[in-house]
Amino acid sequence: MKNSPSIILIKTSSLGDVLHNLPVVADICQHVPDARIDWVVEESFMPLTTLHPRINRVIPVAVRRWRKSWWQSRGEMQATCRDLRTRHYDLALDAQGLLKSALITRCVPAMRCGFDWKSAREPLASLFYDHTYSVAKNQHAVERNRQLAGLALGYTPQGAPDYGIRAPDLMLPWLPAEPYAVLLHATSRDDKLWDEQNWVALGKYLNQMGTRAVLPWGNEQERARSERLCSAISGAICTPRISLSEAAVMLGRAHIVIGVDTGLSHLAAALGVPTIGIYTATAPGLTGLYAGARAVNLGGTGTPPTVETVIATLSQMCVYA
Repeated sequence: MKNSPSIILIKTSSLGDVLHNLPVVADICQHVPDARIDWVVEESFMPLTTLHPRINRVIPVAVRRWRKSWWQSRGEMQATCRDLRTRHYDLALDAQGLLKSALITRCVPAMRCGFDWKSAREPLASLFYDHTYSVAKNQHAVERNRQLAGLALGYTPQGAPDYGIRAPDLMLPWLPAEPYAVLLHATSRDDKLWDEQNWVALGKYLNQMGTRAVLPWGNEQERARSERLCSAISGAICTPRISLSEAAVMLGRAHIVIGVDTGLSHLAAALGVPTIGIYTATAPGLTGLYAGARAVNLGGTGTPPTVETVIATLSQMCVYA
């Protein structure tokens, strides 16, 4: 490959998956310093990828919206594919390994690379690439992504992952001036939730330690839960509806973030904030928080952590020694 290659990464969703691919950018920049890196991502996650200073251009897609009305959206889909075909890249790397991402990759006139049949999440995706690579599935998603990029570009990733993002400089008047903890109680599935009584007990402990609880939400059901929890936790703040960029600011300035299995927990860890992940219905081994000692996963499938375990972990992380 030439000295200044042009590379496009295809990793469209979900929030956690996009975050897990960010260390690939730092690896490429370390081993191919002159590389120009673009990224194809779901439109709702564009603000996340724009937080990385080495991503040159972000190309939005709307697969989630297109699937709901594919016939009405066919013109938009064709326009996106035409746009990708007019741009020159040396390499297109699909780190998602799904049919939807492989079809997008196929629109790019470049050397198309991805996981092989046994490594891809959807094996049929491997048929759409020019070069495929074997990457063991029994390792964290971050390392799988890093290894795939290394195989495609001819280097071996080393060291801890560098997510490379920084929270934007935005004013959020409702954020407290004193130390605060963000409690991410909301997630996409009910079986991933942590009991409300646990959040109340944790919030009261944080208040005793001089840390206010901040509870964000994304829909009306989650808002109602935030309001219930705030009414039971002295000094707690129920946020207004916030954008992804505003969420990054809120998380980036927090003293500690404690959250269930949700993308915002991964965002907090990627921003370098001490983060505790609470797992109740899924195992964190392959897709849990992955940011060294500042990110700790607790619980697992059918084994949610107790409040006492979370509080003890705060001390172990030297948040409250």
